[in-house]
Amino acid sequence: MAPRDGSQERTGTPDTVEKGLATINTLRIGVKAFVEKDGEKRKAEILSIQSRKGEPNYYVHYEEFNKRLDEWVPASRLDLTQEVEWPQPEGPAKKTQKSTAPAPKSATAPKTTAGQKRPRTSTTAAPSRKNSETPELSATSGNAAKAVRPPLVGGKENRPGSDGSISVIAPEITTDTPKGEDSELDLVDIQDAAAAAKASNPNQQVPYSREEEIEKLRTGGSMTQNQTEISRVRNLNRIQIGKFEMEPWYFSPYPSAFASADTVYICEFCLSYYASLQTFTRHRAKCTLLHPPGNEIYRDNTISFFEIDGRRQRRWCRNLCLLSKLFLDHKTLYYDVDPFLFYCMTTRDEHGCHLVGYFSKEKESAEGYNVACILTLPQYQRKGYGKLLIAFSYELSKREGKLGSPEKPLSDLGLLGYRAYWADAIVDLLYDHDKNSKEGKTNGEISVEDIGALLAMTTNDVLHTLQTLNMLRYSKGQHVIVLTESVIEGKEKQRAKEKAKGISRRRIEPERLMWKPPVFTASSRTWNW
Repeated sequence: MAPRDGSQERTGTPDTVEKGLATINTLRIGVKAFVEKDGEKRKAEILSIQSRKGEPNYYVHYEEFNKRLDEWVPASRLDLTQEVEWPQPEGPAKKTQKSTAPAPKSATAPKTTAGQKRPRTSTTAAPSRKNSETPELSATSGNAAKAVRPPLVGGKENRPGSDGSISVIAPEITTDTPKGEDSELDLVDIQDAAAAAKASNPNQQVPYSREEEIEKLRTGGSMTQNQTEISRVRNLNRIQIGKFEMEPWYFSPYPSAFASADTVYICEFCLSYYASLQTFTRHRAKCTLLHPPGNEIYRDNTISFFEIDGRRQRRWCRNLCLLSKLFLDHKTLYYDVDPFLFYCMTTRDEHGCHLVGYFSKEKESAEGYNVACILTLPQYQRKGYGKLLIAFSYELSKREGKLGSPEKPLSDLGLLGYRAYWADAIVDLLYDHDKNSKEGKTNGEISVEDIGALLAMTTNDVLHTLQTLNMLRYSKGQHVIVLTESVIEGKEKQRAKEKAKGISRRRIEPERLMWKPPVFTASSRTWNW
């Protein structure tokens, strides 16, 4: 038989999957088995294994489902009567990669001297950071685990002018005062950066095996070295905030002592966290905070907005970031909150102001973003609060006289929320404009730039929404905006339904906003009215 030419193989051909029966003792990380979920048997991959009260428990990810549904399951929910899929054995690391482009002749490798690292080849350059400013992973007071420096962070290879290897930054858990601007950490997507780092340096030695790393992540909380595992294994089982008790969706680098707690108790006012009910009860008896520690800049009959400076309220803002990471997958958590302002939405009652959601905003955004991170807590979702948060961010942009857009990439729920808000805002504007033009109050023409100026939205966001709604047409050599009959009928039905039920949508009333744009000096990041 003639040897097969590897160059003519189909690149998309899947590898052969090894299947067979398994027992509780032979299950290991990476095995795909059927797990009972809501009365059905669903295929799931085992991501972690631990023993609780003498019984094995498995952290599984259900195939074709969102990662927020990942959960710990006991052995009784595994269906071992069916064959399982065993993980593919890891092959030896290849010395060369065909996809790597050869370096140009002009880019000659510099000579290495003693004490100097050899620059690595990569397609993306990392932000500039000095070696002495590299953050180390450490725990808060009470965690005796030693700090571990993550690989590929800092060093001369990450400085501008070098070949630039990928640098994946892990959070630094510390109670000390953060460093200044020179140590400011950039927002880097964990999964994309980790994948790029792996592709840029395939021969890098991993300090732990996969099983050891996942076990270390489970027992050590934020003491992980492998950033790709951060968003895979959820470390908290359950949290209680106020009168609500819920399961987290994703990993958040809380101290390692909280990973073994059945329930983590979070104070809904100061956002401090406790592993036992006794310590939490003692804290609640002493806590005097009844609202977010900032200026109340907006108030109506039901809600209030508070503006919190990350430089002035570091601890509270860091606790807020820890809480939000539990429900945001693509958020990289950092403890340098000084460059950000946090706008928190709350509901009021006789007990105080209860946190509903928030969005953060850079004090000085070079790209013109009006939102860096946005979240509505799960217990308040699907109640219109998300659109209200987005509307408030654009109201601030109107006061600033700027066009705003959220920082990319957005989470899945964030993208859906923004698309819904953009569609409602643009359709409402065009519907009222068309109605006024028929009554002779205004002319019938309006441009994309006019829509963006009235709504404080960028032209790209307006065009994207118009194309999605099929309202942008080409006629007589130019593009025109068409308010289609289906859109008009849908808007009329929506307003008639709200009127019949006596429901009025929550809206931001601009006259209630008591705020003017703050001005910050680039050096100190302090208030300068």
